[in-house]
Amino acid sequence: MKTGMNLLLWTGHVTEEHYPIMKDIKDAGFDGVELPVFDTTVDHYKKVRKELDNLGLKCTTVTIVTPDANPISPDAKVRRAAVDLIKKAIDCSQALGSESMVGPFHSPLAVFTGVPPTEDEKQRAADVLRQAAEHAAQAKVQLCIEYLNRFECYFLTTAADAVDLVKRVNHPSFKTMYDTFHAHIEEKSQAGPIRTLAPVIGHVHISENDRGTPGTGQVRWDEAFKTLKEIKYDGWMVIEAFGRALPDLAAATRVWRDLFPTAKEVYTDGLKLIKQKWA
Repeated sequence: MKTGMNLLLWTGHVTEEHYPIMKDIKDAGFDGVELPVFDTTVDHYKKVRKELDNLGLKCTTVTIVTPDANPISPDAKVRRAAVDLIKKAIDCSQALGSESMVGPFHSPLAVFTGVPPTEDEKQRAADVLRQAAEHAAQAKVQLCIEYLNRFECYFLTTAADAVDLVKRVNHPSFKTMYDTFHAHIEEKSQAGPIRTLAPVIGHVHISENDRGTPGTGQVRWDEAFKTLKEIKYDGWMVIEAFGRALPDLAAATRVWRDLFPTAKEVYTDGLKLIKQKWA
């Protein structure tokens, strides 16, 4: 098992000013960091890779798609843009040495039709993401698609939905992931979805029910960790929390108030939780 901290708590675009934060995360005992890849300038991430190597940090990456590059759009031109965007994010992930690229890159955030996902949308997503998976295989980057809660998207909202999508894509470089926050909203337990995802799980987000410090809220942590051990999960566990530092991200994640005293508490106490529960 490897531990990571998602840098979205501080930024949507990692630059030199965030290097001291990465050092603090390394000093706290983490194996790596999870970097947002929203900008797709490969050369920029090559520079960040050098600092990761200097610090002895491994990494994973997280990305999203936009309404203009939507994998489930009925417009073939928009779907082609989605393929291109995801491929560029994969290239950036490769430049960083990312072991996994995760996130809800199946559909744009907060775009709703008012009805459940259709069979056509599911097929479109599978076609787009299969092309992405083929590119990821060449780049040696594992894709792990993330299901969200129904307030953030409508296309992929449960573990069962995620498994179905993985089966439709049918590519070894395309798996799914588990996020304790989304499961807390959408599932009947923490254990059930973990068991559902077991054959195709490739990544885990450790996130409290209010997006604050893990261990301070209502997530059933004992149940989650026990079940992850039960299925013999041995991959990344990345803490994901959100604050008000970035207005656009705070709006997207519906963070209207401070959820923790300091960012340092989130990752130090969060890491203690992971190590204690895993032990």
